[in-house]
Amino acid sequence: MRESRGSQTQARARTFAPWMLTIVCGLSLAQIASGQARTIDTPDSKLTVHVSKAGLFSALGDSHDVEAPISEGVIDENAQRVAFVIESRRMKVLDPNLAADKRKEVQERMLGAEVLDVARFPQIKFESTGVEQAGSGHVIVHGQLTLHGATRSMAVSVRTENGHYLGSATLKQQEFGITPIAIAGGTVKVKDEVKIEFDIRTSNRTASMMSK
Repeated sequence: MRESRGSQTQARARTFAPWMLTIVCGLSLAQIASGQARTIDTPDSKLTVHVSKAGLFSALGDSHDVEAPISEGVIDENAQRVAFVIESRRMKVLDPNLAADKRKEVQERMLGAEVLDVARFPQIKFESTGVEQAGSGHVIVHGQLTLHGATRSMAVSVRTENGHYLGSATLKQQEFGITPIAIAGGTVKVKDEVKIEFDIRTSNRTASMMSK
C-alpha cells in the first residue's frame, strides 16, 4: 500500500510539475500549443503607432503618436493563433505638445478619406499564420494585417515579461494604399514607414475564437 501511494504521489508530481513551470514562466506565445483560447484584456492592453516626420525641412513638421485601442481579440494556445480587431474610428492622436486645435486637425485628417478613411474601412484586423522561435523569451509571429481594405503579410517581434506580451513591428503606408501626408509642396511630410509598439495582456477568461 505504501509503495502504491508513493507511486501515485510521484505520478501526480510528474503531472503537476509542467503546469507549475508554466505558471512560473507566465503565458508565452512560444508556449501557445499548451492551453486554451484566452481573450485579450482590452482595457489593460495598449497599442501605439509612431509616425515620424521626413523631408528636406522635416524639422518644421510634426511626429505623431497614435493610440490604437484593441476592441476584441483572442490567443488560442492549442491552434497557435492570435487574432485581434481595432476599430479605426477609435484611434486617437496623442501628441500632448500640440495645441488642441492643431491636434484636432491632425485627428480629423487621420480618420478622413486621405488616410484611414474610417467610413469605408471601419476595422483593422490582424490574424496570425505561424509562430517562430527567435531565442530565449522571444518569438516572431507571422500573420496577415488588413488595413485600409488591403491585406498584407507582416512579422511581429514579441517577448514576454511578467505576463505581458511586448513587441513591435513596422509597416509601410503605401503598401496598404495610403499616401503619406505631405504639405509645403512635399518638403514637409511624414515617413512612409511607421512603427507599431504594443503591450498586450490576456484575461483569465477563456473564449471561443473570433469569426474570421
